[in-house]
Amino acid sequence: MRTSTRRPAVLAAAAFAALSLTLTACSDGTGAKSEDSKAPSSAAKASDTSPQAKDEDASAGESADAAKDAGQAGPANGTAGATGTQTGTKSPKKTGGKAPACTVKDVRITAAKEGVPTTHLTLTAKNTSGRACTMVKYPLLAFGEIQTAKDVPAVAKSKPAAPVVLEPGAPAYAAVRINDGGVDEQNRAVTDFYVNLFAADGPAEGSRTVTVPGGIAVDDAVAKTGYWTPQLRNGADEF
Repeated sequence: MRTSTRRPAVLAAAAFAALSLTLTACSDGTGAKSEDSKAPSSAAKASDTSPQAKDEDASAGESADAAKDAGQAGPANGTAGATGTQTGTKSPKKTGGKAPACTVKDVRITAAKEGVPTTHLTLTAKNTSGRACTMVKYPLLAFGEIQTAKDVPAVAKSKPAAPVVLEPGAPAYAAVRINDGGVDEQNRAVTDFYVNLFAADGPAEGSRTVTVPGGIAVDDAVAKTGYWTPQLRNGADEF
């Protein structure tokens, strides 16, 4: 009878010990259950995002890339960027060439009498175009009808050393001999005459009529003109 009573007690103790080992395996050693068995880790939470969150992250990334690209390319409207330089416009290149030839539309031409009796005229051509232009060679003059008037030759010594470039508002001058001052000359009375200019490749189209108050006496046999010059010079423009 004693043997039978102790065997069930031993079995019960063995069963209790086995149950204790099972409970210990499920515990974290402090009596509390491990949180790993109940909730995912933070890395798992980060990877387990919703589609909406993924779309928002993608949009944010695209916006950042676009802003980066815009910063590298500079402003598209030509305003100054962070470096203070303008990137939208280009500075015009300098040609380094001469200003274009003046035309009769670019200048206002007047004539003044010189000497008593009047033997010379001083022509003044003032640039009224608002841009720089070049007075080429000398004035082309016609004392009378253009179709029949005698060409007035130029005096070579009056040619300036450099091209005469007129800035807006600047004048150029040319001396013109019209007679020798003698009473026996074959003079004819003239109250106005025609002035034309040279283009780069020869005489330009068109002309201007210049009026001389009181008229002048012109001897076609001795008439001659000087070259256009920025200022009248002693010697070079005396002929």
